[in-house]
Amino acid sequence: MGEVGDPPIRRLSTRLVYRNAWLAVHEDRIERQDGSEGIYSVIERPDFALVMATENDGFHLVDQYRYPVRGRYWEFPQGCFPDWGTGTQEELARAELAEETGLRAGTLRHLGHMLAWHGASPQACDVFVATDLTPGPPDREPSEQDMRHRWVTRGEFERMIRDGEIKDNSTIAAYGLYLLAERGSG
Repeated sequence: MGEVGDPPIRRLSTRLVYRNAWLAVHEDRIERQDGSEGIYSVIERPDFALVMATENDGFHLVDQYRYPVRGRYWEFPQGCFPDWGTGTQEELARAELAEETGLRAGTLRHLGHMLAWHGASPQACDVFVATDLTPGPPDREPSEQDMRHRWVTRGEFERMIRDGEIKDNSTIAAYGLYLLAERGSG
């Protein structure tokens, strides 16, 4: 679905507040349908790819310390091109999987496209399922030096969601897409 008719909010002006290699913050002056004006902050981030590497009825996960939430949580390998780089989402998925786990995918299947944080950002995520996996050495970025990689059974994965060891919304939503595809619904 998407936009129908005139949008209920119109941008009057925008100004860049902050930008670095991973995000940009804009402050938009807006006008609502009733004519009232306001401010809307928009966080721009490059789109990212998430990879569900699966074999033997289980999944490969990674975890690392996430500074904003001051904790470690397991998730599917995921990331965006650094420094606003470009390429296809499939290239990005293959690169992130190899970088974070060392795994190379013989087969990569696109599972879906999701909005990551649509209340504050236009950032989107493409979800891929990787199979026919070949191990190799990971090549992590300096910010990923504490990253760990492990394989878990599907039952363990679901338990980790229930017990709060997996809290990443993209990981949980990707598993929902996976279940729908598995049932022939997507």
